[in-house]
Amino acid sequence: MKNIPQRTCMGCNSKKNKNELIRIVKNKEGIINIDRTGKASGRGAYICDNIECLEKVIKSKRLERTFEMKIEDDIYENLRGVIIDK
Repeated sequence: MKNIPQRTCMGCNSKKNKNELIRIVKNKEGIINIDRTGKASGRGAYICDNIECLEKVIKSKRLERTFEMKIEDDIYENLRGVIIDK
């Protein structure tokens, strides 16, 4: 049986399987993207696939502290689109 890695959601702080979460990655150039494969290189952060967790992350500015940079609104809008489309 293969061991599935656990990651913690930045919104609700609950541990879940890595494949159940959405990964946000910051690469070496400082560009932030949504990583659907989970294999992109760079600093990663995870959130649950629900809008409540995303709103908590936005309100607390937790992504900005994790990546140590200002997060543009279009990145948050892309995340909202990914969550709502499911």
